[in-house]
Amino acid sequence: MALDAMAASRLIPQRLPAARLGVAVVAELVELIVTGQLKEGDLLPPEGPLSEHFGVSRTVLRESVKRLEEKGLVIVSQGRGTQVLAPGYWNMLDPVVLSALIDNDESLGVLDELTIVRASLESAMAAAVAQSHTSEELLRLENALTAMRASESETDSFRQADVIFHYALMEISGNRLAENIAKHLYKRAVESTRYQGINPPDAVALTLDEHAAIVEAIGRGDAPGAEKAMHDHIHVSWERRRLPDHAPRAKAAKKAQPSE
Repeated sequence: MALDAMAASRLIPQRLPAARLGVAVVAELVELIVTGQLKEGDLLPPEGPLSEHFGVSRTVLRESVKRLEEKGLVIVSQGRGTQVLAPGYWNMLDPVVLSALIDNDESLGVLDELTIVRASLESAMAAAVAQSHTSEELLRLENALTAMRASESETDSFRQADVIFHYALMEISGNRLAENIAKHLYKRAVESTRYQGINPPDAVALTLDEHAAIVEAIGRGDAPGAEKAMHDHIHVSWERRRLPDHAPRAKAAKKAQPSE
């Protein structure tokens, strides 16, 4: 029995809208660059062959390359073409770039670096909160810690309560730039199974003790103590759950420790 026109049309795959095609092209090119398949100094293929490869119009391709340039991954030069830039130029806080870096981080090196940066920012914010906070702000942190204790038997709820604690401290610090950067890093990291790692049986109890030490230092106005407690918590908890078949970057972590 022959299909009518409407039934037949449902069997034909629909072409993605140009905007979604562009997103897919950008995502693939970003991955090729961050994984080193396209290296620093490499030139992207000419516009014609590249648009044919992706099955998109030249207009979509040009817009996609423009997005790459905005992310700091390439530079477009008249008469030379589109050249891949060194990692130092990349906008690593861009969600697409950061996701590609973390998703392809087989050695965990990116997550090691993320931990160092996050610890530096959050320990500075913890010190700032210890130096200046209201009774209401301290109560907010104490309540966040109480919520963590109340959810310690439920993994997902505990992780969410942990995130809420850190976000609360960032917001109370008043350092909007550090807060913005730390939240970008933390939000994307916690979505990674590699960052979640494998927790030992006593991980929850240890995590609660570490958070309590942060709150206690803040409560007594001990800025150096709060800074050290936060710094140690972020580094130690990462090493605790870090996948065992990858060696940690202890040297880099040691260099990042705050002065005492």
